[in-house]
Amino acid sequence: MKNIPIKIQGNVFTFMVLYLLNDNIEIVKNALQKKIKLFPSFFKEAPIAINISNLSRKVNLKEMIKEIVSSNLNVIGFTGCKDLFLKKIIKKLGYPIFSDKNKIFYDNQLSSPKIFSSKLVKLKKNYIIDTPVRSGQTIYARSADLIVTNNVNPGAELIADGNVHIYGFMKGRVLAGANGNRNSQIFCTKLFSELVSISGEYVLLDEIKKKILGKTVRIFLKNDKLKINLLD
Repeated sequence: MKNIPIKIQGNVFTFMVLYLLNDNIEIVKNALQKKIKLFPSFFKEAPIAINISNLSRKVNLKEMIKEIVSSNLNVIGFTGCKDLFLKKIIKKLGYPIFSDKNKIFYDNQLSSPKIFSSKLVKLKKNYIIDTPVRSGQTIYARSADLIVTNNVNPGAELIADGNVHIYGFMKGRVLAGANGNRNSQIFCTKLFSELVSISGEYVLLDEIKKKILGKTVRIFLKNDKLKINLLD
């Protein structure tokens, strides 16, 4: 292996997408700062892609990026870019343009997703975790469902290509359908999640209705929108 200088292989990562719906830099800046103040540790130095499908070519992209970066976010690229003029500006600025057809996920905690648990059991298409998932840990169930029978702490992350079941307090991030399977679902007995996502569609904690927090829920996609239904 020492004679091989590099190795290239596929992997799964998670990142957030910032959808810009207004050309005005000040309006975007103020809205972004309000959102970040709610969860400063969650957004701190977080990698983020920028979706500009709703922007006109009048926007000053260079200044817009400058303001986003000043909010302590790391811009890693752009999506939703259909305007050739804007594409040229993005490439000139040195940023990649991600295709909307390719689901890419990036995790800012680890260089690559790993499974952390002292007791990990693989049963056909399921991964079972029966120990607490601590802050900073990421569990990824490739081509499988993920079942956690313990608590998930803030700052921890669960990722599965299939469904995710949490039989405990869920206070970290949970992502189902990481491979693009939009039929994947999430089941949780005590929902306090920082972020909930299915196949790239996501909601943050402040967007979850208060009457749902701490309850047993089923989370799924309907008409490309994330739905959270009570199971109590």
